[in-house]
Amino acid sequence: MKNSDRVLVAMSGGVDSSIAAALLVEAGYEVIGATMKTFCYKETAGPSRTCCGLDGIQDARRVCDHLGIPHYVFDVEEEFTRDVIDDFVSEYAAGRTPNPCVRCNSNTKFRDLLRRGRMLGCTAIASGHYVRAGEDESGAPALFRAADPQKDQSYFLWGLPRSMLPTLLFPLGSLRKSEVRSRARKLGLVTADKPESQEICFVPTGDYAAFVAAQLGEGHAAFEQGAVVTTTGRKLGVHHGYAGYTVGQRRRLPGGFSRPLYVVATRPATREVVVGTEEELYAGSAVVGEVNWLTHRVPEPRDEILVQIRHRAPAVPARITPADGTVELRFEEPQRAVTPGQSAVFYAGERVLGGGRIVSGSAGTEPFHAETRRT
Repeated sequence: MKNSDRVLVAMSGGVDSSIAAALLVEAGYEVIGATMKTFCYKETAGPSRTCCGLDGIQDARRVCDHLGIPHYVFDVEEEFTRDVIDDFVSEYAAGRTPNPCVRCNSNTKFRDLLRRGRMLGCTAIASGHYVRAGEDESGAPALFRAADPQKDQSYFLWGLPRSMLPTLLFPLGSLRKSEVRSRARKLGLVTADKPESQEICFVPTGDYAAFVAAQLGEGHAAFEQGAVVTTTGRKLGVHHGYAGYTVGQRRRLPGGFSRPLYVVATRPATREVVVGTEEELYAGSAVVGEVNWLTHRVPEPRDEILVQIRHRAPAVPARITPADGTVELRFEEPQRAVTPGQSAVFYAGERVLGGGRIVSGSAGTEPFHAETRRT
């Protein structure tokens, strides 16, 4: 892109997006800041302190004033509710564990921002994500991991339409967090030492189960009593809502057994929470749906790729096979807690090839014998 291009920068009111805007101004771009109002603030006091809340809007405006660039607030509550919140609730109701940041990036944050940016005459959009935009060996636009592996956010961006790649700028892709804060202090930005937001923006209390229960309404099956059973079908106790459990969880499970128990699956149709041993958490393969490719060449079954099944998990070798609108992953080594609803992101080295949502993982093979109780 030419430095004379007009760029719309997504500004959450945090230090990362602040420096993204500042770097583009320094580089000579015509920069416009934009903050997205994603939900209704009058319903709860909590969100005002999140990255997408009222405090975030005010801080983003202060930074724009400091940089001498215009600032807009876009009301995307309807789109955000449809694409992110409703999906979050329906996924938990279906016994899966969603990642709302992926949905937000794939839809509201980039797609809707680009549409509005074009109305303002912008030819590109930018954000403070730690990821690198570049080109592959053929010169086609591509996404790559950030230089700082501790801050890399490429895992959350697999759902972007490939057609958008030429329009994206990620100024922080080659920086470390310490450099970003240092630059913000030197510029005197109000966000320089602002702490990072850790919670889901629309669940500031962190109690996602209470949020989902309130959205679903009283009497929904996801929060009705059901059985806690082993993988062999033995009943161990009861739970009060399968939506409060996720694969790999140990909390709130029956105790007194010789080996720790973990959630290995939920069965919404029967309202069962299935538990098993550590060994039963491991899967040698997984089915992935809603696949989106960021490369024109889709990997073939003989190709070895890397796949990351959680944000903080390492990328591991796997092979991929298309199957009826989904793909099957076969891991080189069994992976722990392959969780339906979470993202599986595909890499070739540092390059992001694409990703999808995990539908299922293969079941463990070692049976759990609940009769062995600790005395």
